[in-house]
Amino acid sequence: MQKLRFATAVITPFQRIGLLRTAPAVVFGSTSGFIYPGSREAAYSEVRTELVRKSIHLLIALVPSVALVTGVDFMLALLGIGTLFYAYAETLRLNGHPVAVISYITTVAARDRDRGRFVLGPVTLGLGAMLALLLYPLPAASIAIYSLAFGDGLASLVGKMFGRLRIPFTRGKTFVGSATCFVAVYEVTLAVLGSPKEAAIIAAGATLLEMIPVRDLDNLLLPMGVGLLANFLISG
Repeated sequence: MQKLRFATAVITPFQRIGLLRTAPAVVFGSTSGFIYPGSREAAYSEVRTELVRKSIHLLIALVPSVALVTGVDFMLALLGIGTLFYAYAETLRLNGHPVAVISYITTVAARDRDRGRFVLGPVTLGLGAMLALLLYPLPAASIAIYSLAFGDGLASLVGKMFGRLRIPFTRGKTFVGSATCFVAVYEVTLAVLGSPKEAAIIAAGATLLEMIPVRDLDNLLLPMGVGLLANFLISG
């Protein structure tokens, strides 16, 4: 029964958030709601880059379901191999020897600040998921990884596209992005635990962690912090 519950929880967050239903509206939405300075072409370019980045980001949400089926050790090995292979491919790219598909996706998904540099995001993303699996039992680890995938991923995307009011001292974080993080983490936590109170506490913690301006290191900070909080509430 416990495995069945977690197997259901793996699928339910996608359904609760309605990601597949809303994605076309996000991709093809009018630029009238965007806050980007400059031309419409520049706005679309930045949104396209962020959409590619966060599409990759959202894939990390598959980790709990794979771990449930194959075992945590196998999933850790898979994440480790994938992270090392990406780092090797990225090193080759920077030395003028791009790796087919991987280097192309990396280039398309790179932000302006990453141009000509090692793109660290996928490495910290893989490490963040590995740390969650290593440090916490599967229920808490699942919440931590879902928070990383949906909370951080959707907060950045929605904030870029529709955020107008910036949160002071957060290097550009927006209120609408943080609100998106709270709602996303609340929904996935509620799907896993079934407790509105605990879901609200974990969502609030995730939102505060997501606001800390540490760039790609939030891929480590968020799952570690959320996993710790979730494990405390579950075990308590």
